[in-house]
Amino acid sequence: MATTVHEPPKIDPDRLTSQGSGNGGWRNLVPAGGDLRRVKPSSPPPASTGIWVGLAAITMSFAAFTSALIVRQGSASDWQHFTLPPILYLNSLIIIASSVTLEISRRQIATFMVSSKSASSKIEGTARWLYLTLCLGLLFVAGQTFAWLQLKSQGFGLATNVSYSFFYVLTVAHAVHLLGGLGGLVRVISKLNHSVLKRSTLNATSLYWHFMGALWLYLLLLLWMKL
Repeated sequence: MATTVHEPPKIDPDRLTSQGSGNGGWRNLVPAGGDLRRVKPSSPPPASTGIWVGLAAITMSFAAFTSALIVRQGSASDWQHFTLPPILYLNSLIIIASSVTLEISRRQIATFMVSSKSASSKIEGTARWLYLTLCLGLLFVAGQTFAWLQLKSQGFGLATNVSYSFFYVLTVAHAVHLLGGLGGLVRVISKLNHSVLKRSTLNATSLYWHFMGALWLYLLLLLWMKL
């Protein structure tokens, strides 16, 4: 009787290495052995597509607001021009500074893969930049709140005039979206402190935050020109 001999199954060493990580494989910031230099770049994750879809939706929303403001101003005989609160210009510097600190942190994390120094000390230094970004974001929201209260104390509320209505709608809508970015920063800091931060998570959060900064500069220019 003839006997059939089967070849033993082949084992892929790379696959075993990726499955052996205690932190979810190579996708995380720190593998099980704690060697940051072993982290491999990942393929484009679904988060990258999701963030671009979200940014496109936000862009369309503010484009609609812009169109409504321009059309309403052109057809309104009761449109009132007013001076923007000076705090808004200071807020512009604050949000620009927050983008700078976040970018410094993002680049430092990228160097972890080729660094021979202690990972814990570098993570601690990077976390400080993230905390500074978070504080600057909160300071921006506080500045916006001060501007709203200042206008209200002067008798210029939401229903005072259509021009003031547009001011409140645009600035509040931006602040609400910025709060989402603050939540993303808190999530990034938490994952970094637990050494499970993915590069895709940090990149998506950074992209969203930089977009919020650019969007604010656009809105400030629009309000300065039209109001």
